[in-house]
Amino acid sequence: MDKLSANNKIDTIRIIIFLVIAFGVSNIFRFNIFHLNEILEENSKWSYLVTQGILEGSGIFLAGILGLYLLKKQRSIDISFFGTSKVKSILMAIVPSVLLIVIGVKNKYEINIHLYGLIAAVGSFIYCIMEEYGWRGYLQEEFKFLKHGIKFLLIGFIWYAWHLSFLTEATIMDNLFFLGTLIMGSWGIGKVAELTNSILACSCFHLIVNIFMYNPFFNDAFTGLSKLIILIVSLILWIILLIKWKKDDQKLELQKQVKL
Repeated sequence: MDKLSANNKIDTIRIIIFLVIAFGVSNIFRFNIFHLNEILEENSKWSYLVTQGILEGSGIFLAGILGLYLLKKQRSIDISFFGTSKVKSILMAIVPSVLLIVIGVKNKYEINIHLYGLIAAVGSFIYCIMEEYGWRGYLQEEFKFLKHGIKFLLIGFIWYAWHLSFLTEATIMDNLFFLGTLIMGSWGIGKVAELTNSILACSCFHLIVNIFMYNPFFNDAFTGLSKLIILIVSLILWIILLIKWKKDDQKLELQKQVKL
């Protein structure tokens, strides 16, 4: 086997380490083994949601960081927090954040809906970023040289398994719908990762999925119209940014080739 093929090889041990940490650490807090939820909810009110999200996301985040660290020892990594454009990554994150603040998020804590929109945006982004370090940060990089269909199916199935929705009261149809959503999400967000190499950009699309599906910040917080406005406005502006992003990256690549 030549050196290039060896560098492209998937490491089973590395994946097992990733899965053990991702599933093990996250589920310690998801199943409330140390009974922290009661303490946090009693003492911190709304901030309990932020803390709970960070704790449940800690496993996939730590697994992703460690996985990337180990993978970097084998080959170069394309993905990073801001990817190939810090400015465009930040602009993408600003779009849904501003929409959540302007539209406002209803809540049971008697907090101003616009202020709570800011809290929900920040808390949700933290959680989405933590997840994306695992799925698009490490796992997609690990499976980088697999065929696209196989790669996104694997990530979608692992992503679904990590949530353990099949252990809840959700029906078989609910689980199949959730699995299908995550497989499609793996393809869609995966394409964003390939175009931008930005974990923050991927987290923006992850956030939209959370707004439309389950997220404790947004339970019964919006009308269908509000969700539709957030989706349509975000997608339009993101598509414009992504088109610009692709053109700028292509131009930069051409300039590098000319210099060579």
